[in-house]
Amino acid sequence: MRSIPYPHLDETLYTKQLDNGLRVYILPKAGFQKTYATFTTQYGSVDNHFAVGEDTPIQVPDGIAHFLEHKMFEEPEGDVFNKFASLGASANAFTSFDRTSYLFTATDNVLDNLGTLLDFVQSPYWTEESVEKEKGIIGQEIKMYQDNPDWRSYFGLIEAMYKVHPIHIDIAGTIESISKITKDTLFNCYYTFYHPSNMVLFVVGGIDVNEVMEFVEQNQAKKTFKPQGEIKHFFDPEPDQVHTPKKVIKLPVSLPKCLIGFKEVPLNQEGTPLLKRELTTKLLLDVLFSGSSPIYQSLYDENLISDSFGHEYNITADYSFSVFGGETRDPDLLISKIKDAVTAVQKQGISEQSFERSRKKKIGSFLRMMNSPEAIAGEFTKYLFNGIDMFEILSVYENMKLEDVMKRFNEHFEWERLAISIVRSD
Repeated sequence: MRSIPYPHLDETLYTKQLDNGLRVYILPKAGFQKTYATFTTQYGSVDNHFAVGEDTPIQVPDGIAHFLEHKMFEEPEGDVFNKFASLGASANAFTSFDRTSYLFTATDNVLDNLGTLLDFVQSPYWTEESVEKEKGIIGQEIKMYQDNPDWRSYFGLIEAMYKVHPIHIDIAGTIESISKITKDTLFNCYYTFYHPSNMVLFVVGGIDVNEVMEFVEQNQAKKTFKPQGEIKHFFDPEPDQVHTPKKVIKLPVSLPKCLIGFKEVPLNQEGTPLLKRELTTKLLLDVLFSGSSPIYQSLYDENLISDSFGHEYNITADYSFSVFGGETRDPDLLISKIKDAVTAVQKQGISEQSFERSRKKKIGSFLRMMNSPEAIAGEFTKYLFNGIDMFEILSVYENMKLEDVMKRFNEHFEWERLAISIVRSD
């Protein structure tokens, strides 16, 4: 077991790669009662075309990663949620574009819960009948999201940006795509992506490191996994330009919803360069659109935005894009005002005071996150799968300069890569 000290944060991370390939990370938090554990596979909704080693590439139905997440909780004797509940734990799971994570939080019986987590994820069980039944359940979930204005506006923006990359496809797939999922296809995807060599176990909280690592090693030593070759992912080339500059969706809403975003050319890098690009862009968006910014205040005073207005930035080696917006009485006027305001800042520049305020706010947010096992666990694996050490965030913010932010400003706000998604009732 290797220890990685972070003296500037008063933290030490412990890690070991087991013989079966599983990477285990443990972050002890002295004095914490709660423990949070995530068992995550590097497999998400975009991974629909792949091969293992020299095998022939296969393409699977959209939505299968999310479908598989649902089926993993099924066991011959019932639902695994009941096991966690009986041990005083709360369990959950989620599927994103690039990962699927199973997790629990508990204050007692940590090792028992950890064993339950490892065992149910590594013991797949489902039948043809249960797969067919699940199609109806997930079909209802898909229909529910199709009636959700926030979800539709968000994915509408991604659909406006991306023409080819599977990120533009709803994580749950479509009713048509999930109808093609079979028991055998699920097992094929499971044995490809749920191999220990493609997974990470992360445990954080008031725990004994040696005790947890020994327990995990003993648990894994009892199981047999066939050696597996490299997983290869295949993506068709995505055009640099947006798919469509504007997408309008009709739904019954009291106020229109308007999201604006910029599609970027992929960085095709991992690690520190990716992290610097992410954090610089997030700080830039905070300077421009946080609740204390002049742009936000002006739009709010004109009754063009409400408290729903927000912003985010998503980045991996394969794609990156910004999102900002919310409810508005007049989408077209909002878009025009934002264009004018952003163009004005591009010409005038960002003040040192605004930059420092946002930089200090970001540093404070990171330090507060380090007191939350849930937040740490949620972020750690996301960064790890992009070759990033999450604990590097503080030093990147501390060393960031105003000129770095202005450089990103001019790189990011390229108007020909602007996309707009509007949900309105008329």
